[in-house]
Order: sequence, then structure tokens, then C-alpha cells
Amino acid sequence: MSVRRLHPDQPNSFAFTAENEAWAAATIAKYPAGKQASAVIPLLMRAQEQHANWLPEPAIRLVADKLGMAYIRVYEVATFYTQFQLGPVGSKAHVQVCGTTPCMLRGAEALKDVCRQKIHKDQFHLSADGAFSWEEVECAGTCANAPMVQIFADTYEDLTPELLEKVIDGYAKGTPPKPGSQIGRVASSPEGGFTALTDPSLYDGSTIGSWQKRLTEADAKSAAATAAAAAAEKKA
Repeated sequence: MSVRRLHPDQPNSFAFTAENEAWAAATIAKYPAGKQASAVIPLLMRAQEQHANWLPEPAIRLVADKLGMAYIRVYEVATFYTQFQLGPVGSKAHVQVCGTTPCMLRGAEALKDVCRQKIHKDQFHLSADGAFSWEEVECAGTCANAPMVQIFADTYEDLTPELLEKVIDGYAKGTPPKPGSQIGRVASSPEGGFTALTDPSLYDGSTIGSWQKRLTEADAKSAAATAAAAAAEKKA
């Protein structure tokens, strides 16, 4: 992961809207006295969402003041997590391409090529119309559905270059596709559908109590065998 620094062009100030101010106060109140610093990530995220999906330096100071934290401590959080954007991003979508091993092995490099072609040849740059930007990130946590990208709060998984193009085109038109697997998988179920536990009787209730019947039959069979052995021994 590259070194992350604040964008050189910063607004003079930042203030939460009245609605977000009330939300921040309620969020901070969830933590016991002396533990308010635990609210740093949600407050930074709310500030980022308010400010065109990127986090300005005055917002970092504001959050630090609210939580009684040193500015450098909040700066450390903001620059460590790639969920925080430190400069302007696309107004319609900022595409974060996972490049960690599972995604890399499953085609992440081809997804980056799509971003280079459709957005900008370099990451952390806006497209010509300012609507899109992209970057490579570390693991985004959906390794079983690699390769994937994250766009703001949503993930798009099981991607091919063609499918990523459709995702980007959907955002361009204002009709982004449904998040999740783009090949119809449910969560991380096997590609091509389930291959085990496919017997309908497992789910229709017809097997309820069958285990008791099997145990009863097994007990009866065992008792019959014992009786037969005892009778044979008596004859001998």
C-alpha cells in the first residue's frame, strides 16, 4: 500500500450539518466516560460522507476536538485505513480494486486495466468529467468471491473485466447494479449451484422424526440379534 498523505488543496473549515451534529453527539454518548475515542472511525466516516466522499484536514481536527484526542492520533487513523479518502474522488463512483493474493490470482490485474481504460491511466486521479476515480487497495474481505471491487459502501464480486465495465457504466447512467456477486451466487456458495445437501426432503419436513425411527429399528435389530445368540448358546 502506498504512503497516504492529505491532499494539498484543503477547505478552510469544516462543520457538521445540524443533522450530523446530532448524530455525532448520540454516537459519542454510546461510549462510557473516558472511552469516547472509540467513536473516531464512525465520526470520520460521517464527515467523509458529508464532504463529497473525501475527508478534509479540518474535519480531522474537528473530530479530534470532539473526542478529546490529539490531532496526530486521528490523523494516524485517517491515513491508515483505505476506507478514508484523503483527496477528491469521483462524484459518481470511487472504485477500490482489491489487489491482494486471492483477487490477484483470480484476475484483479485485468480489473485494474479496465479502470485505467475507462477512468484514468493512474490511480488517485479523476476521470476527465470528474465522475470517477480508482485505486488499488489491500484485502476487502470477500476473498471467496474474488476478484472484487468496492464502491463507497458496496462491494461487487465475482467480476470479469466485462462485468466491471457494466458496473462502471451503471454508475455512469445513475443505475448501479445490485451489489454482491455479479454472476448470481448467493454469498460464497459454489459456482454453478449447490453440489451437496440438494435432497428436497432435507427441507420439506418429511424427514422430521426419521432419526428416532432409525434408532428404534436399530435397537430392535440389536435386541433380536442378542436373543438369537442367547438361544443358540442355550441349544449348544
